[in-house]
Amino acid sequence: MKLRPMLPTLIFEAPKGSDWLYEIKYDGFRTLLYWDHGRIELISRNGNLLNEQFPEIIEYCRDQERLFSEDFPLIIDGEVCILESSYKASFEQIQIRGRLKNKEKIAATSAIKPAHFLAFDLLLIQDKSIMTDPFINRKKQLEDLFLKHNLMKIVDIQQNQLLQLIPYHSSFQEIWEKVQAEQSEGIIAKKRNSPWEEGKRTTSWYKIKNWQRGNFFITGYDQANGFFHVSVLRDKEIYEIGLFSNGLASEERDALLQVIRQNQHEGTKIGYVSVNPGICVELLYLELYKEQLRQPSFSKFQFDIDWSECTWENLQRKMDISTQVIISHPEKPLWKERHITKQDYLDYLLKISPYMLPFLKDRLLTVIRYPHGMYGESFYQKNCPDYAPAFIKKVRHEDIDYIVCNNVDTLAWLGNQLAFEFHIPFQTIHSNGPSEIVFDLDPPSRNEFPLAIKAALILKEVFDGLDLISFIKLSGNKGLQLYIPLPENTFSYEDTRVFTEFIAHYLINKEPDYFTIERLKKNRGNKLYVDYVQHAEGKTIIAPYSVRGNEGAYIATPLYWDEVNEDLTIEPFSIESIINRINTLGDPFKEFFRTKEIQPFKPVLEFLKNK
Repeated sequence: MKLRPMLPTLIFEAPKGSDWLYEIKYDGFRTLLYWDHGRIELISRNGNLLNEQFPEIIEYCRDQERLFSEDFPLIIDGEVCILESSYKASFEQIQIRGRLKNKEKIAATSAIKPAHFLAFDLLLIQDKSIMTDPFINRKKQLEDLFLKHNLMKIVDIQQNQLLQLIPYHSSFQEIWEKVQAEQSEGIIAKKRNSPWEEGKRTTSWYKIKNWQRGNFFITGYDQANGFFHVSVLRDKEIYEIGLFSNGLASEERDALLQVIRQNQHEGTKIGYVSVNPGICVELLYLELYKEQLRQPSFSKFQFDIDWSECTWENLQRKMDISTQVIISHPEKPLWKERHITKQDYLDYLLKISPYMLPFLKDRLLTVIRYPHGMYGESFYQKNCPDYAPAFIKKVRHEDIDYIVCNNVDTLAWLGNQLAFEFHIPFQTIHSNGPSEIVFDLDPPSRNEFPLAIKAALILKEVFDGLDLISFIKLSGNKGLQLYIPLPENTFSYEDTRVFTEFIAHYLINKEPDYFTIERLKKNRGNKLYVDYVQHAEGKTIIAPYSVRGNEGAYIATPLYWDEVNEDLTIEPFSIESIINRINTLGDPFKEFFRTKEIQPFKPVLEFLKNK
């Protein structure tokens, strides 16, 4: 039995009332999962088999087959996605994966950027069709199925489960604010008591897209296909950014064509009418994909603006990373030797937020602000200023109102305040002790960076011998920082000091000519300082993926261990390269939080205390 999926109808205003439930719409491939003993099939909306395209999902299902066997056969409706965050999937990444044909390339890409099957409906269970049951009942059975097998009942990018559940929400406004803040694709509204109707474009399901708005001027009309070409002014040149046809009422289309024909260029090529800039329109669009408008649709004519105001810069300015933050002076240059503006920095924060925010979550934040970028002085800020907006979360600790950065809105506001460096303690506001151990390997200068590499590799060998799971990142300045995640509320700082002091002395005894624990810089010579004292309550470390306030605009970048070798340098890891690095190689800290509960630190500590 191969089913054609039920499809939602596009509308611009969400239905309201107790009859409706709401789900986040993820940008991926609509897929039905057919699952039975020895048979797993991912079937696309067009009836194509996607198994070879997404082998990681097939392999994950095989690993879960024994648990689910009593529920077979199953048919689950969902979306195959490559997540950017827990609320947004990447259109670009799923398109790239969809075009791959080589099995080796698919395998390599799936290891770096694994796809998820996000389930939102259950159609068949134990060979019993429940398609005619009310949606809310089908959803409840799907939730029970996931709960029974300890699978995620929410979408969480930090988890390694490749089958996850899209939850529903009763409040449209609450979920819509999240969609806008995270720049998700949109929302699906579903009637509570609706059946699943095969192959039907139904009015029991509606999709409401999270449209962006922008101003553009028309530069041409293609008579063959009926599309209008639009442009913006970019670097003082006309830049064609897309074409549209949808959204125009018949009288609007007729009026627009009349104006275009009256103002067309002499010598226009056959079938295409060129026109001088002057006709301005507002368009709705989902996002810029490869610097072109995705799904543009006409909104209205803009008679009151001049075409010269339709600029690339204004368009970028509209792409704020938060609905609650207005970016001031986006064109402001921040670095002397690099062409990085304030808008560029905020764009970086938006794109890195899914990877950075988990490390900021529920931590008392200290930032270093650079009000004039690298052109002026900087200062530390712990206390939340009086002028901070109401949505900024504060936690009082030792007479200081610390900011806690748990969301994109707060990150955007801090970025707009030109907070470059984000320093966090080793525990959360809910922890009774350290959440991780961090070794800060600090050479005297960047010239001695090879010492940090040498120390890190020695420590990795020790940690591997103790079966400890470790992670490593660049400090973004001149050293390296090694992390050992710990389970929450399990160990004290006195416990971890036993370990860090032992490791530091081991390192110095092994290579006394290279490493030191001498606190005074003047007494260190050219040795690398192993700072184990810094790992203590109240102390802080630079957060993963934070920019550093140095001339190179370097990032405190997580690394894979095989990158830590004699060829490693800090120079390639600047703000301009990190997003492409993640898109290409993935996030080396992806498994960081999952390892906390399986970290075998307790037997190591007991051995050291009893030796």
